[in-house]
Amino acid sequence: MRSLQIGATGMLAQQTNVDVISNNIANMNTTAYTKRRAEFNDLLYQNIVRPGSPSTADNNIVPAGIQLGLGVRTAAVYRITDGGGLTKTDGTLDMAIRGRGYFQIELPEGKGIAYTRDGSFQRNGDGVIVTHDGYVVQPEITIPDDAVEIYVNASGEVWVKQDGETDEINVGQLELATFPNEAGLEAMGDNLFLETEASGAPILDNPDTEGFGSILQGYLTTSNVNPVVEITELVSAQRAYEMNSKVISTADQMLNTINQLR
Repeated sequence: MRSLQIGATGMLAQQTNVDVISNNIANMNTTAYTKRRAEFNDLLYQNIVRPGSPSTADNNIVPAGIQLGLGVRTAAVYRITDGGGLTKTDGTLDMAIRGRGYFQIELPEGKGIAYTRDGSFQRNGDGVIVTHDGYVVQPEITIPDDAVEIYVNASGEVWVKQDGETDEINVGQLELATFPNEAGLEAMGDNLFLETEASGAPILDNPDTEGFGSILQGYLTTSNVNPVVEITELVSAQRAYEMNSKVISTADQMLNTINQLR
């Protein structure tokens, strides 16, 4: 019976859906997390009578035919990049991107450049601006040891005021990266993403220029997960899973009826 296999594909699809939703809920407080959404496609169809085929010798055309579907499969898990808010932290090196763009992060051991919207930066022992894992933010910017004030403007310029000095000095310029297809970036964990052929090559420029967001110091980007929406979708996925399991149970009862025929 086809319904056994069809019900099984439905249960597997909803299991994937629940996995995606649970990951969203788990990261509802993760800085700059972007929610995921599972998308599904129907599987191949078995043509018992093909639509448009001749039904008689007079070439009368079958208007609809008989096509039996064979179930569902997971087509993709998309990343929804819109909708994240801002939270005020007052951290000197906390930076949010208001608009499009990603910070550039140098990975260790020559592994290249990763990208993130998590701007919770710190200084290492040499005064270099780094992530919470110690990865250097690119372009590399060093804060002097005697700096008493740090100011980052909307254009990404980093200014410091040194002890005993009245004038501020510019110690570096942040750059942002955008991509033709942000959803094509490969997530590697730790709020970092890698360039792929699907994302396209990064486009680099200073913040607050055309097509790029501005920098907001003392703020962080929040997760765009809406817990009410996620719980609603979780209930819907659970009900869909139960209905597919009911299909399998019903098909089993039908087979059992056949086995009991005398």
